[in-house]
Amino acid sequence: MTSLNLANISWAPLGHGRCHHQFQLRDASVHVAAGEFVGLIGPNGSGKTSLLRCAWRFSKPEYGEVRLDHQNVWKQSSRWCAQRIAVVLQEFPDAFGLTVEEVVAMGRTPHKGLFDGDTLEDSTLIHQALESVGLKGFDDHEFATLSGGEKQRVILARALAQQPQLLILDEPTNHLDPRYQLELLKLVRRLNIGTLASIHDLNLAAAFCDRLYVINHGRIVASGTPQEVLTAALLRNVFGVEALIDDHPLHGYPRITWITQP
Repeated sequence: MTSLNLANISWAPLGHGRCHHQFQLRDASVHVAAGEFVGLIGPNGSGKTSLLRCAWRFSKPEYGEVRLDHQNVWKQSSRWCAQRIAVVLQEFPDAFGLTVEEVVAMGRTPHKGLFDGDTLEDSTLIHQALESVGLKGFDDHEFATLSGGEKQRVILARALAQQPQLLILDEPTNHLDPRYQLELLKLVRRLNIGTLASIHDLNLAAAFCDRLYVINHGRIVASGTPQEVLTAALLRNVFGVEALIDDHPLHGYPRITWITQP
């Protein structure tokens, strides 16, 4: 099984130079153990997506290392990374008239040669992935005609067909109604592979994540279990909102109630 280590990552957008105070990410370190579900939380614009992009070999850090087990991902090919890391983003791809089955089949591409055709194994993995996200029978539907929530589940199915050793999710519950938010995160936990996910809903993060990292202004400001991280003081300092924290009555993980002024 595979672990992920981001060590002292500093990164700035192109054109911002190398002055340390201008970095969008500054000395950010994150560890995801094999089989662990780790959440990345923080306010909008805090650097969550930027850090994930460094992790999956999209944005190269100015400083620091990204290692999959003991291999530096930035010294490997993009194909090597695609064979090991699957990514589910907030944005949907341009499908150009592709069917659901054709979109999910893209997940098999890193494992195939340039002129290889689809095999029976490919077909089996594609249909298993669609069934696992509740889209059995959607094979011939055009991707572009689906709802936002259905598209999100297709993209997760594509990631599952990729047979990754590590999963990276950027706000995976966007576009999903409560039922499918819960079902998607339950499915991710059942995969038992290392997962790093930015999650907007802190109650979902508390319910499903083994550990959390809090990022604010490009720095990791807290990490630990949901019980250790999700305190009223931290939420006040990082998100600027008062909250009541208690234990979920059935499962015991932290439950957050935001306090608003009438």
